Amino acid sequence: MFKKDISAGAKSKVKSSAQRAIRSKVLEEYPKLEPYIEDILPKKEQLDLVKLPDRVSLYTLNSTPLFFQHMDDALLPHLTLVHKYPTAFHRLRIDRGAIRFVLSGAALMAPGMTSPGGRLPSKDLSPEDQERYGTEDLEAGTVVVIEAEGKETACMVGVLKMGTGEMREKKKGQACEAGHYLGDGLWSMAL
Repeated sequence: MFKKDISAGAKSKVKSSAQRAIRSKVLEEYPKLEPYIEDILPKKEQLDLVKLPDRVSLYTLNSTPLFFQHMDDALLPHLTLVHKYPTAFHRLRIDRGAIRFVLSGAALMAPGMTSPGGRLPSKDLSPEDQERYGTEDLEAGTVVVIEAEGKETACMVGVLKMGTGEMREKKKGQACEAGHYLGDGLWSMAL
């Protein structure tokens, strides 16, 4: 989604009523963020809206990027937020071979997650992996954080194009879309 260098457009203050709506939408979409919501979106602080190309809105607190949204789609967390609160989001893992494709802006394909190094939610995982990746399949349209085999921090956040059960069954096709990845234009944008 943000392959090229992007420049920030107009910056404006978010009205308090809109800020409350964003806060409740964040808690609805990411309930595991509730213990941290005062740190992320404090009631007394002013949220800013930065317009980006292709009708994308970036919500920031001071100069810290928090969430971005394309038109009326789901609010997606910026990777800086994901790195700070990694356990608050649905997570999947890609194998070592897929990471270079993801970091070059290629679409995330199902084989990178269904190979031995990848991880999808499953009851067959080790207890540690079950805790990390879950046991219940995720539906298409779910916002997910993508980790890479052997790496400490997440490398991408996006929306599932197909459910994890379908990925496991078919082992082919585009797995994720609307992605923001390490090193892309949104990551390297100066606010």
